[in-house]
Amino acid sequence: MKAFRFLHAADLHLDTPFSGMSGVPDRLRELLRESTFTAFERLIRLAIEEAVDFVVISGDIYDASDSSLRAQLRLREGWDKLGEHGIPVYLIRGNHDPLSGRRLRLALPDHVTEFGPKAESVIAVRRSDGEPVAVLTGASYPTPAVHENLAIQYRREPGSALYHIGLLHGNVDGQEGHDAYAPCSLRDLQASGYDYWALGHIHKRQILCDSPWVVYPGNIQGRSLKETGPKGCYLVEVAENGEAELSFRRLDQVLWLESGLAIDGLATEEALKVSVEERLDELREAEPDRITVVRLIFTGRGPLHGMLQSGPEAAELLQELRRKELGRFEAAGLGEGIVWPAGFKLETGMELDREGLLAEDSFLGELFRLGERTAAEPERVEELVGTALAPLADNRQLRRILQELNSEAKLELVRRAEELAATLLNEDTPSSREGRSVS
Repeated sequence: MKAFRFLHAADLHLDTPFSGMSGVPDRLRELLRESTFTAFERLIRLAIEEAVDFVVISGDIYDASDSSLRAQLRLREGWDKLGEHGIPVYLIRGNHDPLSGRRLRLALPDHVTEFGPKAESVIAVRRSDGEPVAVLTGASYPTPAVHENLAIQYRREPGSALYHIGLLHGNVDGQEGHDAYAPCSLRDLQASGYDYWALGHIHKRQILCDSPWVVYPGNIQGRSLKETGPKGCYLVEVAENGEAELSFRRLDQVLWLESGLAIDGLATEEALKVSVEERLDELREAEPDRITVVRLIFTGRGPLHGMLQSGPEAAELLQELRRKELGRFEAAGLGEGIVWPAGFKLETGMELDREGLLAEDSFLGELFRLGERTAAEPERVEELVGTALAPLADNRQLRRILQELNSEAKLELVRRAEELAATLLNEDTPSSREGRSVS
């Protein structure tokens, strides 16, 4: 077979509204809204620079079935640029942009192939000489919710020596946190005889298998703190022997992050402020050409625990950091190198002299000794946690979460109960709480 190369992208979600963020200046909010388009433009530019033979996009091009005119015009602009360079596009529709969705009648150019509601196949050729190199199979969502296993419609053409690529928007092996649309198993995909599964729907980048390749590229632009880390697409280079090499290429303009910061050893509010500012500068240096939106997670133990958990200082610190970053943003203009603090998550604990408490003749000392005895016997941990959480089992969703708790997580609950008791009994921090968020 002939060597060739293609780009695999999915979940463009053009024109995502980015609603729900508080404290964001209007200009920055506009850059967030524009970021999905910027990532798409980078995808188009990458395809041209790498001179790929074709591009595959595995669903959810738009963020909503009633896609805006702006999104459709920007999409067509990108397609036209690819057309000028002779780069075909093969795409399927997903749950956010099904075939049934209301769309303006902007005709697709000839070099863009949109697959219908049933699995169908086309032949892709190498641009340099027009030689057939791959069989591409895809099926679009006819409606927003597809619950049938579409993967079983994909079967390799008997006797074909061409590379087989399947475009599928669905949930493989029931990944948690995602709708079970077009559900299938990894075994279903392996049984198809295809060489590469170009998946979409799951926004987390992951390679489920390399024989055959079963690949989620993730979305091209993160859209919230639920979608952290670099985002982009895969460049796939297929050699003459059919072996493929994948390289991830970033496309995101906005990087969403969570970053831990320990309070151990910090004794004053000023020390905390300096530590936070140093972390923001580190993130700025790491991503000078992007906007970074970060939630700082305070961890560890120290004298600042009570202040962070029960006082207004955390909210005031956040406001001050945003004020300074807004000044940088207004000076920078384009937003590059801006690190916007989206909020704090507080997972700190008070300073504890555990050994001293264990030796102390007091109610708290006896509580910690009981905790030590319980922790030493796994069956007692199971019994204690089971009894304490039994009232929550009436809720179906909570019951499923409780069933997934392992022995280590249950022991951690016992330790947290000890610490909470110590916190509540400490006169200096009567209103302390664990896991509070500030945004």
